[in-house]
Amino acid sequence: MPAFNLVMMVERMENDMNKAYWIAGLVAAGLGIAGIAQANPGGIGRLSFEQLDTNGDGRLTRDEMAARGQARFAKADANGDGMLTADEMMAQGRARMEQRINLMIKNRDANGDGMLSLEEMRANNVGDRLFARVDTDGDGAVTAEEFASAKAKWRMHRAGKPATE
Repeated sequence: MPAFNLVMMVERMENDMNKAYWIAGLVAAGLGIAGIAQANPGGIGRLSFEQLDTNGDGRLTRDEMAARGQARFAKADANGDGMLTADEMMAQGRARMEQRINLMIKNRDANGDGMLSLEEMRANNVGDRLFARVDTDGDGAVTAEEFASAKAKWRMHRAGKPATE
């Protein structure tokens, strides 16, 4: 089972209103299926430096970053009232998830049938590699301590802080 993937999903579930989606993700992780995020390690919709550097001067300013945030907010604010409702946020999340799923199918659908078999999901062994990262002593099992350590590292990563050993 891809335990590190499970850690990421648990972390996201703690912070996400759409628990039904994350429960489905946990079920997928329980089957040993690598997570949707591994379909494109760089992430969907992540902009390059050049795309964020809107004035092309080779430096990102707070204003450029703030403009990106404002643009994302405006895109999610479907009715243009300057406020985000739960429905608007859920719609934005669904749209991003649809992109990720479509990309995952595109990247893994070896036989071109538009669906993923368990074999196609497991083809790149992401789950095994993630499990090996969490299983720090290499004994083939993840202890509660290893799990907690991986979860803490993931939280630090998400917060943009360097992980401590």
